[in-house]
Amino acid sequence: MGWKPMAVRAARWAFLGVLCAAAAAAAIGPTRAAAADSFPVATDARLGGDDTQTRFVMDLDRKVDLHAFTLADPYRVVLDIPQVTFQLPPKAGETGRGLIKAFRFGLVMPGGSRMVFDVSKPVRIDKAFVIDAADGAPARLVLDLTSTDRESFLRKIAADEKLAHAEVPAAIVPQANNTDPRPLVVLDPGHGGLDNGTKAASGDLEKDIVLDFAKRLRDRIEKSGKYRVLMTRTDDTFVPLADRVRIARNAGAALFVSIHADWLSRKEGDAQGATVYTLSETATDPAAARLAEEENRADVIAGVDLKSEPDDVAGILIDLAQRETKTYSVQFAHKLVGELKEATRLHKEPIKSAGFRVLRAPDVPSVLVELGYVSNKQDLQSLLSDNWRDRTADAMAAAIDSYFSTHLAGARAGGN
Repeated sequence: MGWKPMAVRAARWAFLGVLCAAAAAAAIGPTRAAAADSFPVATDARLGGDDTQTRFVMDLDRKVDLHAFTLADPYRVVLDIPQVTFQLPPKAGETGRGLIKAFRFGLVMPGGSRMVFDVSKPVRIDKAFVIDAADGAPARLVLDLTSTDRESFLRKIAADEKLAHAEVPAAIVPQANNTDPRPLVVLDPGHGGLDNGTKAASGDLEKDIVLDFAKRLRDRIEKSGKYRVLMTRTDDTFVPLADRVRIARNAGAALFVSIHADWLSRKEGDAQGATVYTLSETATDPAAARLAEEENRADVIAGVDLKSEPDDVAGILIDLAQRETKTYSVQFAHKLVGELKEATRLHKEPIKSAGFRVLRAPDVPSVLVELGYVSNKQDLQSLLSDNWRDRTADAMAAAIDSYFSTHLAGARAGGN
């Protein structure tokens, strides 16, 4: 059996649901890469209409199937389509027209893409179809929306739920090697797919920055041969927040590290440096509360039906929260800050806490690391530097090794 704190080993709760498809990407990635050229390509998108009727049109190089549905609170329209290579104009979807306030798009699972439309009021999907290319014109995806009342909107959602689920599709992933006694570290690159995270003035996206960093950290951890590593995503795929927690718990993780990069608006001022967060229902300060609220919106951004999202993780946290797990999380946070201060700038308050959903596993010590602020020029320069990424990944790997060395020594001394 792999290493776990004594009380953690004793707490084995059954967990419902399946693991997210993103974790399976590691096994099927080469096949997907080889087939990338065969994906349909979206080249342009436009909006027309007013606040009573609005039409969205997207040009494609070939016809695709689609499934359209609506979600409430907030009001959204979602289109699920086969995996598409989006080559839309810059800033496409950032502004809207008529009933559509904005839209976003991206990979939501291997082989599947999703478009999510934020709408200003309840709408009815009048038409959603794709026409073939003809007479020199490209294939076109067409979505027609009409304003409606909330009661009708909710009634349509209820009817749709009888036919299909509005959750992000998921797939079963290979089981972790339970015969390997080495501690398992789960690395969680934040965001992904149609959830870009923050965007720097340079145009660089948080989801890309943290994925590259997580891969470097994975390589360093594995190089020691002492630990196993599992990543919640290994490519530009969206992973629901609850599934990130499930991946760690079902795999028997001994440590969970979620990796992000923060951003501040001009009104909020300027800040810089890395911060390590642990879980607490009471945030350290308003800035920590704001960050947790933004990070916890990932499922909304990706068009997940939050009403069908299981609340067992939160329930377990409230009813069966383990003091030992929280203690281990805080201990690791201090070790992490101790190593990071030798490699990079730290925030003036480098250890904070807030209610991040990805840190809610009650039996897996967990932290969320904000590598820096993409809104700060110095931090952004570091975040985009190969030298900085390597140096900081080395520091985090050293902290992980120090954390396990301490607890492994304690477990041996205690006869475990």
